[in-house]
Amino acid sequence: MAAEAQNIRSIFSPNPLILRLEYSIMKPGFPRRQTACAVRAEHGAQSRGVSCCGFAPVRWPRLMDGPQGSGAFFSGSVITILERRSFSMAVDKSKALDTALAQIEKQFGKGAVMRLGQNQAMQVEAISTGSFSLDMALGIGGLPRGRIVEVYGPESSGKTTLALHCIAQGQKNGGYAAFIDVEHALDPVYARALGVDVDALLVSQPDTGEQALEITEALVRSGAIDVIVVDSVAALVPRAEIEGDMGDSHVGLQARLMSQALRKLAGAISKSNCVAIFINQLREKVGVIYGSPEVTPGGRALKFYASVRIDIRKTETLKNGTEQIGSRTRAKVVKNKIAPPFREAEFDVMYGQGISREGEILDLAAKLDIVQKSGAWFSYGETRLGQGRDNSKEFLKGNPELMAEIEQKLRENADRLPSKASGSPKKPAAPSAPSEAAKPVEIEQAAPPAKPAASGRASSKANIDILVDD
Repeated sequence: MAAEAQNIRSIFSPNPLILRLEYSIMKPGFPRRQTACAVRAEHGAQSRGVSCCGFAPVRWPRLMDGPQGSGAFFSGSVITILERRSFSMAVDKSKALDTALAQIEKQFGKGAVMRLGQNQAMQVEAISTGSFSLDMALGIGGLPRGRIVEVYGPESSGKTTLALHCIAQGQKNGGYAAFIDVEHALDPVYARALGVDVDALLVSQPDTGEQALEITEALVRSGAIDVIVVDSVAALVPRAEIEGDMGDSHVGLQARLMSQALRKLAGAISKSNCVAIFINQLREKVGVIYGSPEVTPGGRALKFYASVRIDIRKTETLKNGTEQIGSRTRAKVVKNKIAPPFREAEFDVMYGQGISREGEILDLAAKLDIVQKSGAWFSYGETRLGQGRDNSKEFLKGNPELMAEIEQKLRENADRLPSKASGSPKKPAAPSAPSEAAKPVEIEQAAPPAKPAASGRASSKANIDILVDD
């Protein structure tokens, strides 16, 4: 029996955690299905066992041969007592982890490593964009602080206007803002009309892309900037290209510049808790048969580092008789790491005034029946706002308390807003014919991509930039 016990120990207990093995052998010939044979052993991190009946898998070894040499499972009961040191091991791991965390904090500073749910809620703060519907579409009430944001779209679609509104909101909250004017096209009069404190705004007009990004890094690392805007990525010209001659080829130079800069900026932006807005333009790739040929210059790095990407386009022109007074703009959140993406927002951009907050409040309130519309008249409860949309907007603009009350009701019913769904419902068509600016939006939303490809190939005389990314 001692020899058989030693055999069982050698087969099933190579781990020294099995300290004691007791077994008793039943009489020979005892029915196999009536035995109670149970073996539990540890080998590393795995366990294996032997069953007491014929249903045991083939991989389990046979302990001994029965009478007449027939292979039968061991007729007996094996009791193994495992003394695990799990509790003491857990205590040792906890002490080792605390020691490692103390060493890391001593070397790299407090907060270098932290438990996600301990001591802080890790909630992302936001700065309003100036547009109520876009704030709702972003999911957190604005652009996230400590993150990189890319705003791109066609020319004159409202990209810089949106960035200036965000700067104005940041300044209203008591923060500082900087504008890196790479295009050398900032209009201070227009910025002041949008609510920007031009006297307190930091403005830089760098000569090269390296200089622009180094200034951006220095301002971000200061920790005093709340909003910083780079306008635009496409205008970030590398120093080698400026010092070279016209017509020289600089393949992938701008893409490498952006990739290197974003690697350095991402961590600094997160620690300084500022909003970094990169405005970008659009180009078209050559030879695209299916899908949209539109791409953003500056390589692919910005697409990866950006937590939010907003595609902003003009859908129609607003007119007062024959005079153009503004444009209807659609902003689509094509990427969002903070909230569900692909939400849309529509608002009016009035020339010389910026985003019409009164207009979008009026439109959204009418959709949710917070503001009643009867014919051409708009009314809120017993208060008549005016006849026609323009008159109602002017009434709300002159009564900020009433507009704030309507806005509060909209926030309470935010789950019913069209921007909360995956894509806003299509608006009814305007009485006038759709403008040319509305076509790119329709191309992106169309299911069959053959038509936009055909139209793109037909316009072979258009100026097309060839982009080479790293």
